[in-house]
Amino acid sequence: MTEEHATPDGGLSAEAQRVVEEIDEKNVDFLRLQFTDILGTVKNVSVPADQAEKAFTEGIYFDGSSIEGFVRIQESDMRLKPDPSTFAVLPWRNSDEHASARLICDVINTSTGEPFEGDPRYVLKQALQRAHDMGYTVNAAPEPEFFLFEEDEDGRATTKTNDAGGYFDLAPKDLASDVRRDIIYGLESMGFDIEASHHEVAEGQHEINFEYDDALTTADNVGTFRTVVRAIAAEHDLHATFMPKPIPRINGSGMHTHISLFTEDGENAFHDEDDEFDLSETAKQFTAGILEHAPALAAVTNPTVNSYKRLVPGYEAPVYVAWSDRNRSALIRKPAARVPAASRIEARFPDPSCNPYLAFAALIHAGLDGIEDDLDCPDPVRENIYEFDEQKREEYGIETLPTNLGEAVDALEEDETVLDALGPHIAEKFVEAKRSEFQDYLVDVSQWELDRYLETF
Repeated sequence: MTEEHATPDGGLSAEAQRVVEEIDEKNVDFLRLQFTDILGTVKNVSVPADQAEKAFTEGIYFDGSSIEGFVRIQESDMRLKPDPSTFAVLPWRNSDEHASARLICDVINTSTGEPFEGDPRYVLKQALQRAHDMGYTVNAAPEPEFFLFEEDEDGRATTKTNDAGGYFDLAPKDLASDVRRDIIYGLESMGFDIEASHHEVAEGQHEINFEYDDALTTADNVGTFRTVVRAIAAEHDLHATFMPKPIPRINGSGMHTHISLFTEDGENAFHDEDDEFDLSETAKQFTAGILEHAPALAAVTNPTVNSYKRLVPGYEAPVYVAWSDRNRSALIRKPAARVPAASRIEARFPDPSCNPYLAFAALIHAGLDGIEDDLDCPDPVRENIYEFDEQKREEYGIETLPTNLGEAVDALEEDETVLDALGPHIAEKFVEAKRSEFQDYLVDVSQWELDRYLETF
């Protein structure tokens, strides 16, 4: 029995009952019960809508041994526990007569009845519990960028963009404005509050910003966002990708992540109007914690081989472990805030290939460590670090992020704070998966190598 969604006599909680009624009102015939594997891939079990009450009171069982990084075959039974607050009708599966909807689920270990420690959503909940125990709630707002590419005659993705737009361009250069409009309509129908959308710097690159929320809801929203963008782009015969660097020698896609802590009485713990930067000592300690653990964090926030093709100087991606209130060359930026409640920091290094639950959990734990350990925050770097030579970076004490996934995983394995953030199960499986990915990359021969060397030597 899932106690939160059932009454003592076996009935539904008020929130779950409202979902069951909405399912009937909106002619929903299928429910997608969604969860996320450790690599951030959204999985789902589809059930007829008339199974909704059973899903809330008993859960839906599935074989966890088939999911990346979950469990071994001999311990495979898992149960999905839907979170009624995440109910939403899918905009691309909706008609006057029939609709499909989704519910995001927590994963339960059937042998113990406890949350499964390999569930990324549970890992984030543990981070938020730590913040709660310290007297804070955590808000987050990511900015996931993506590319839109044309499909070939077989419906497979190409790397040919369908426009020649640049930063904030309008039609006719920005031919994808209608696609973004439809994506926004779809997101709004699922409860998103959209702040803005625009063409990004590179051809075919786009950004749609949605309102901040508590960190768990925001992590849920990132998975939903990626799903909606891909599905609606496909309706336009386009392929949407959140790959960090799909085209060489142009800007890649980041997922700049804004974070702030609030106290139990609703005050922004990051704001101090008497500080030169309007940042409290708590905010600076939190920032110091992220900077302290940045190399290990990169394995989680930038988790693919391709991530490190974005993290190179010269393409507006931050690689230098520093913070600034002015420029975007630093790892962390303090954005301007119109009101005290908006004071926050912006971690600029994550990219949209990350698992948002794990990335947020790791960032939060690193920041909270900075508060607990009373870390000193270095002075902000107000100059453009991209223009520094190695000697000047050494003078400022500025280190760089790992240059490849292998180095990042090395740093992760040496960082107890980030390993503890992931928990022993996910830490082991994550490192194993990323070591394998990097080894596959090392033994592969790229087209660049063939073009450069095949006829030369």
